Amino acid sequence: MSRALLLRRLLPGGALPFSPTAASSSRAVSSYTYSSRRASHSTAASTAQPEAAGAAQAGAAEAGAGEQGASAPPPAARGRWGLLKFGALAAVSAALSGIGYVSYAYSLDEVEEKTREFRKKSAPTLPEDASEFEKFKAKAYSTAMKVPVAAIELYLDVRSTIEDHVQGFTEPTSDKLLPDLLPEEKHVFTLVLDLNETLVYSDWQRERGWRTFKRPGVDAFVEHMAQYYEVVVFSDQPPMYVDPVLDRLDTKGYIRFRLSRPATKYKDGKHFRDLSKLNRNPAQVIYISAHCFDSCLQPENCVQVRPWKLENDDTQLVDLIPFLEYLAVARPSDVRNVLASYQGHDVAKEFLERSKEHQRVIYWIDVKLMSSPSFTKPASLIYEISTISVMYSLKALMQAINCLSGVYAPGAFRKLVGKIPCCGVYGNSTSMDASSGDDGL
Repeated sequence: MSRALLLRRLLPGGALPFSPTAASSSRAVSSYTYSSRRASHSTAASTAQPEAAGAAQAGAAEAGAGEQGASAPPPAARGRWGLLKFGALAAVSAALSGIGYVSYAYSLDEVEEKTREFRKKSAPTLPEDASEFEKFKAKAYSTAMKVPVAAIELYLDVRSTIEDHVQGFTEPTSDKLLPDLLPEEKHVFTLVLDLNETLVYSDWQRERGWRTFKRPGVDAFVEHMAQYYEVVVFSDQPPMYVDPVLDRLDTKGYIRFRLSRPATKYKDGKHFRDLSKLNRNPAQVIYISAHCFDSCLQPENCVQVRPWKLENDDTQLVDLIPFLEYLAVARPSDVRNVLASYQGHDVAKEFLERSKEHQRVIYWIDVKLMSSPSFTKPASLIYEISTISVMYSLKALMQAINCLSGVYAPGAFRKLVGKIPCCGVYGNSTSMDASSGDDGL
């Protein structure tokens, strides 16, 4: 057999290796073989990556499971630990609940008094001839009582510390907010004035920001009252607000003392004025405010005025001058009784009406009685005296008692009425600077 025939039989397609057909066939076969190998390699790589990742995850899971299985306690142990945790949580919750109830229901002094005997029994005293068993029993009892006694003492110390800090914010800074009066000033009454909406009003606008305005007549009012009273301003605002305002308002120093928020008592979300902390006789203290019954703990010492909010025709302070001047001159033994007779009324208007009535009674006594022709006749005199007594009892006496609240005897009625200013003395408010409300501080 020839060599060409043998090669043709052995090679696929029967093409000769050096013929054009064989060359093309060999190139096609080699390209096909290369493409199939590349495809097989890419398929194998893509398949190998997830398999490797899965194998790694499986290995990590097996390792974690092995560690968990090695460290996890048996089911019985887990049940015992869960019961212990539940018991500890219940004990802590019960202790916190008891502490909260005791703190709410009892004061610190009451808790200390109720637990005093219990704390004393924690260390029992034994006689000298006690047996060993009794000594062992007492020692075991004292050892067992150490924990609850220490817990009670810790509670008392912590609560005392907390209450001291809280009282620094809720109670006045001192039990004596004002210094003692001089001996020659013991008879002087104390006039306590609120600041906001009573003497001044603070207003804010976008164009100018905050600005404080003086109430009409405030300068004349403070200056006049300083002649009769110890004037004190008591505000619930911080000192950083009160001091600059009063520096501009009281340039002549008529206001003796200034009290601000640290001197108030914080209660139910409000700052109250406690007049009992002023170191003054409560029977000689008058508190004037636009919100006195909502801001003072002693309403029997309060005089209510209308809140001022930039009204130019306001005369509240000026109208109060006759009443306050009369109290300072008359000096009743307890000013609270006088203020109680004006409860539910406008003090300035009611005082003016009572003054007019007293003036009419005095005029009737002086003119009608003394100038009567029958004054020299005994029979007519008895009749006139009887008539005067009836009217005096039914009309003038009741008015005098209501006005003076029983402080003076009826025999001094005529003398006292002479001290009351007539209704026209302070009627004209134009002498006060009524336009001062437009001037900002």
